[in-house]
This record gives sequence, C-alpha cells and structure tokens, in this order.
Amino acid sequence: MTATAAFAHKPVLTGERTVLRPFTEADAATMAEIVADPEVLHGTGGGCADAFPPERLRAWYGSRGAQPDRLDLAVTDRATGELVGEVVGEVVLNEWDPANRSCTFRTLMGPRGRGRGLGTEAARMIVGYGFGALGLHRIQLMAFADNHRARHVYEKVGFVLEGVHRKSRLRDGVREDEVTMAVLAEDWPTSA
Repeated sequence: MTATAAFAHKPVLTGERTVLRPFTEADAATMAEIVADPEVLHGTGGGCADAFPPERLRAWYGSRGAQPDRLDLAVTDRATGELVGEVVGEVVLNEWDPANRSCTFRTLMGPRGRGRGLGTEAARMIVGYGFGALGLHRIQLMAFADNHRARHVYEKVGFVLEGVHRKSRLRDGVREDEVTMAVLAEDWPTSA
C-alpha cells in the first residue's frame, strides 16, 4: 500500500477505553462544544469559540474522510457505547512529509474525556498505527510549553522534548513559548 493510500484509508481502532473512528458531519455538534471549552481554547491558542460557526464545523468534520494526506479520527468513550460511544475528542496525523516518512500529531480532548486515560490511550493507538500501518519514521508535535497536562500525556506515549521555541506564539496578548516533541519508529515499542 502506498503512503497516500494508507492516509486515505480511515480505520477504526479499538482500545480498552476508546474507539478511534472516522468523523462524520453528525459529529460537528459535539465537536462544537469541545472546541468551545475554555481549556481547549487556551491549550490550542484557538482564540474564541465564535471562530468555529456550526456550518464551518459541519463542513470540516464532514470532509475529514475524503482527505488523502491526513488522518483525523474521533476519540469515542467505550463506556458510553461499544462502537459509537460519545465523542470526547480527536486525534490527527497531518502535515505528512512522504519523502521523510514523517508527519505531525495533534490532539484535543473535551472535558468529558479528561482525567481517565482516554487521551493517553488514543494518542498511543494513533501513534502506533502511524508506525505500524503507515510505516512512518517520525511523528512530531508542537505544544504550548505551559500545557503540562498535554505534555505529560505526550511523554507517557514516548514523545521526547527536542526544543523550545521562545515566545513564538501570541496567545491572549502574551508571547508564549512552544515546545517541539517527537517520537521515532526505532524508539517505539512493538508491544505498544
């Protein structure tokens, strides 16, 4: 399978606590609540919830399945339903660089998905899929340096701090540091 075909395929990944599945347009209402959460807005530098009107979110989440160069999956809570549980967040592999077999990882978790290990399991599942099924060599991310909850999850999954981008982003009128973290296929445990 070529990398393009691999990214075009939208799998369902099942863990003990979560199911990662392709988004549908119907997920837009739940994702609107999640992206409007103050902690999500602060952690992503997203500004304000008004930046994501319902029609824009319906078009965005309705089109994720047709994107051949990225993988956007809904994180669902198995406790609320075996395969179509409540959407509590998203995980994304994007900014795919086929020549270097690398991409960027990003995630966000809404309030109902926090503090129960769902984000850690979801991150571990999609990173494992990236290395195993997609044949990636490197998965990297950027996060605000003060996003300790997210950084803790990334470290548990295997991401390593590579650098600090000092005062690289303007958030809420203040210059903030960002960090770059990455995990390599050679460091990924095959049993993960």
